[in-house]
Amino acid sequence: MSTILTSTFKNLSTTSKWALRFSVRPLSCSSQLRSAPAVQTKSKKTLAKPNIKNIVVVEGVRIPFLLSGTSYKDLMPHDLARAALSGLLHRSSVPKDVVDYIIFGTVIQEVKTSNVAREAALGAGFSDKTPAHTVTMACISSNQAMTTAVGLIASGQCDVVVAGGVELMSDVPIRHSRKMRKMMLDLNKAKTLGQRLSLLSKFRLNFLSPELPAVAEFSTNETMGHSADRLAAAFAVSRMEQDEYALRSHSLAKKAQDEGHLSDIVPFKVPGKDTVTKDNGIRPSSLEQMAKLKPAFIKPYGTVTAANSSFLTDGASAMLIMSEDRALAMGYKPKAYLRDFMYVSQDPKDQLLLGPTYATPKVLEKAGLTMNDIDAFEFHEAFSGQILANFKAMDSDWFAQNYMGRKTKVGSPPLEKFNIWGGSLSLGHPFGATGCRLVMAAANRLRKDGGQYALVAACAAGGQGHAMIVEAYPK
Repeated sequence: MSTILTSTFKNLSTTSKWALRFSVRPLSCSSQLRSAPAVQTKSKKTLAKPNIKNIVVVEGVRIPFLLSGTSYKDLMPHDLARAALSGLLHRSSVPKDVVDYIIFGTVIQEVKTSNVAREAALGAGFSDKTPAHTVTMACISSNQAMTTAVGLIASGQCDVVVAGGVELMSDVPIRHSRKMRKMMLDLNKAKTLGQRLSLLSKFRLNFLSPELPAVAEFSTNETMGHSADRLAAAFAVSRMEQDEYALRSHSLAKKAQDEGHLSDIVPFKVPGKDTVTKDNGIRPSSLEQMAKLKPAFIKPYGTVTAANSSFLTDGASAMLIMSEDRALAMGYKPKAYLRDFMYVSQDPKDQLLLGPTYATPKVLEKAGLTMNDIDAFEFHEAFSGQILANFKAMDSDWFAQNYMGRKTKVGSPPLEKFNIWGGSLSLGHPFGATGCRLVMAAANRLRKDGGQYALVAACAAGGQGHAMIVEAYPK
């Protein structure tokens, strides 16, 4: 193993140091990855602040998250977003004309509907007088939509905002090569037959090679899966540990699905097809079957496989966010408060997926809380190795002191409170829609188990991350 690490990281001093440091402190998954009943906690102080509006989640929904290439494959992104908006309208019964603003997040944009929020809103029957815009921040795009909504309400610009996100990986834009694009544009400008023939004479067969999209960093040209594999090795996270964690995610998601806990899902009648009512990527397997899969990125020695990675997903989500005063005046019983949040950025090469590690202590300090105060954790699961590497980083004084400028570690989340209804590995990860799912899962878990505070966190491309405190609304 040391030979592999040396070969893989010979030019990466940072990750080499991590590998040396964490290789002697492996995470024992076998005992820790078993789920336990959620912990009931006594009531704590509220995080309300004087002279600052309380902002609440009134309702939140999502259409089922599906494997790309399945039931949504013939649709467009605005179709999915429209379905989420329609589901939100139906479940909340909010009058369309009281919505002041609509914001959606997305990552891989359909060029015909680049402002997908606007197109979806019009399709869902919202007034053409209701402004809408689209944001993009990789896997935390709907997180950005939510916090933008919070800012609009807190500043007094709006009282009622819908925030959401959408992604359709079944039909991503595939471009002609740059040479071909240039020739086509020049041909369009050519005025004479001679000019056109002159341009066509320069055509070569390699012009027809398409530019395929990839989940890769522009600044480093490294795919996210390759980065996850390096991160897992740097923190000495084994293949077995990653497979165990992935199996946990799928098993808990299946249990939550069977017990009806995934209540944020609204059915979607796909045009020309059956009504979709549940996520289709939840597939508990066995460690023996998972062990048969070959590495997906670093071959042949990598540990990240299709089984312990999140899969390409189609889906959309939407949330109704209001000032507390407006929600109560309209007769609503909110589900949760949206409290402090924090965005962070790190080195996109060696710390691409460590956003939760950096964001968690900052948002806790901002809210005046500790890890022990948190009753429910909902973290985005891009890869098993990413989650387990974050656990190790969060639980390391050495990492805190040497890379975060902190005196002590924040501590890793207890697994009995962590993603107990499954996560992105099993439920799916439509890039632009996951943030809203995380917040609604947190809010619904607090309501079910009687907890008061939840911590939502996610990593994102570009070495960025987000964390937010969700507080239960009093029953």
